[in-house]
Amino acid sequence: MILIWSRYHLKAQLKNVLTFCPDTQDLLGALPVITLIKREIGYIKEQYHKQQQELALKQEILEIAPIAYLRVDQENQLLWCNQQAQHLLQIDRWQPGQVRLLLELVRSYELDQLIEQTRQTQSLQVNEWTFYPTNYVPEGHQNQNYPKNNLNSSSVALKGFAYPLPQGQVVVYLHNQQPLVELSRSRDRALSDLTHELRTPLTSISLISEWLERRLADPEGRRAKQMGQETQRLINLVEDWLELSQIQDNPYQNLRLELLELNDILLVAWEVVEPLAQEKQINLRISGAKTLQFSGDRSRLIQVFINLLDNSIKHSPNNSEILVNLRDNQDEQTREISILDQGTGFLDKDLPHIFNRLYRGDTSRTRQGVDDQSVRSGSGLGLAIVQEIIEAHGGTITAKNHPDTGGAWIEIMLTKTP
Repeated sequence: MILIWSRYHLKAQLKNVLTFCPDTQDLLGALPVITLIKREIGYIKEQYHKQQQELALKQEILEIAPIAYLRVDQENQLLWCNQQAQHLLQIDRWQPGQVRLLLELVRSYELDQLIEQTRQTQSLQVNEWTFYPTNYVPEGHQNQNYPKNNLNSSSVALKGFAYPLPQGQVVVYLHNQQPLVELSRSRDRALSDLTHELRTPLTSISLISEWLERRLADPEGRRAKQMGQETQRLINLVEDWLELSQIQDNPYQNLRLELLELNDILLVAWEVVEPLAQEKQINLRISGAKTLQFSGDRSRLIQVFINLLDNSIKHSPNNSEILVNLRDNQDEQTREISILDQGTGFLDKDLPHIFNRLYRGDTSRTRQGVDDQSVRSGSGLGLAIVQEIIEAHGGTITAKNHPDTGGAWIEIMLTKTP
């Protein structure tokens, strides 16, 4: 009786299990339970093998993909990475199947932060940085023969995309942007060489146009004057480009550091552009810290504020103010300067490119209430030079539109010790 009851109870349990398999519902009464169980086990095995084949195929595709891929678990242990990741990050002490801390294999603060931010936000995170390979050997393994192919490795510009996975895992895709950086450098070198060659003939043309202007009557004299003005514009462009290249090639060596009062620097810059402001009846209002000292290059910083104030004057309406705020951020150990005009701000499509070389948005940023004829044409390099000077001082500069007034809003952050 016990045996019969046990068989009956087992059969009932097996039938209950089969109720979770939709494809067996119509066969429960037609086929024995054991046959149906075997059928389902076979089906599960088949599906498992298919999934394993799909996973193997996807892994093969990732292995030869032209983009770096790596996956870490919740403990930041490297679970798997493809050949591109091993080459790009110089991971030479890891083999497939090993589980090792990513920190032991790759020393990159930015990569660690990208992974951690992705895990915390549970959303896609993107970051760009320059990766500097190191020849790090874990403590206790110094006598082992680790590959030393990265002793003289060059830096690599990377763009990383990180996605969250279940159980705290994170996958990271890394795009090698170094070829684009090298292409940009080659272009800049070519343009610098070209500008060097242009400087002498342009100076000669300018002198000839001045000579013709003095000796010719109108309309020929007027045309000679126009030729001289256009030549001078090209000379300014050449000089700006050479200056930008010089700052970029040796950002720190070209600085003559001294202790400065930023309030005084601002006033000196305003004196230079004040005649232009008076034409439009624009005033300067400085608020915030009364004294703000900083160790920097006096002439370079004056150049920065002349450029920024001139730009604000160009795009401000008549009878308006340019507001400058100075702040000493003790917590962050920074000096903060913000410049806000009362124009209609930057176009959204222009904002990502404001500090790009030779970039010009739609005429005069298309600000309402600004007379187009009052907007003087520049070389397109002024803000690029400003950014290079600020970064050479160890600072940052950003451009945005003020959330309340809508005016163009420039923010500069300078560290106390550049």
